[in-house]
This record gives sequence, C-alpha cells and structure tokens, in this order.
Amino acid sequence: MNQTNKTLSLYHKLEKYPFGNKLFSIMVSRIAPYFATISPKISELVPNQCTCLIKKRKKVFNHIKTVHVIAICNGLEMAMGVMAEASVPKHLRWIPKGMTVDYTAKAGSDIRCVAKVNAEDWKPGDMLVNITAYDENDVVVVKGNIKLWISEKPKV
Repeated sequence: MNQTNKTLSLYHKLEKYPFGNKLFSIMVSRIAPYFATISPKISELVPNQCTCLIKKRKKVFNHIKTVHVIAICNGLEMAMGVMAEASVPKHLRWIPKGMTVDYTAKAGSDIRCVAKVNAEDWKPGDMLVNITAYDENDVVVVKGNIKLWISEKPKV
C-alpha cells in the first residue's frame, strides 16, 4: 500500500500554482545538482510513475544537433529518482545499482522521460524500473531499465 510522503505532498502542493512544476523541478535539481545540466521539468508525478521533460536546446545537443543520449539518460534517472522518492514504502529505502539502455531512434525534438514500476515491486532485493524516452511524436528514442537495490530501513 502506498502512502503519501513528503516528496509527493510537495509536488501536489506546488503543482496548483503557475510554474509550480518548474519550481518543484528546480528544488530537485538543487538536491541533486547534476540534474540542472538539462534544465528538466517534472510534468507528472503519481505513485510509481514520473514524467520529466527535456527541451531540445543547444546545451543538450550532440554533434548532429539532436538531444544527446547522456542528457536523455540524465532525464530518465531524474524521473526514476523522483518516482522512487514519491513511491517507496516508509519502511524501505533505495539506491541505484545500474542502468541499461538501448538507443532506438534519433532524438530530434523535446524529450519526455518516463520512469514506471508496479506497486507490488517494492520489496527488498533488486528491482527494475522501466524507463522510456519519447520524442514529441511519441516515438521511443531510448528504452531500458534502472536497477535499484531495495532494503529495509534500519530499526532505530
């Protein structure tokens, strides 16, 4: 069973305001500063799913002026991290162990990064988070998974 936590509560509080999603995204980028390199925007956050948008702009280009796959991986990792923080049951904790991705198409537009799990996947051990990046025409440009290690929080 999923209970509302601080991350999800803050998102819901801010999303009611103009630029609330952008403000939430900036706050996440201050906690994990590398995310700021792509100027991400969390556009949707519900338990077990998060969507992060990356604008196609010069600072995320590769040599052929498409969105660099590492920028996309950064967006996918942000979506995963925010989803995990908003979804992890209170008695568990998580840490990433690895990422596996396939580059399936050129990323020639803004990119929508989605991280998703099933609620029943939250149990101790390895957990795979499905990650997919789409262009503005819903073409999958990157797909894969991020492996998390899920463990019980220490008893205090």
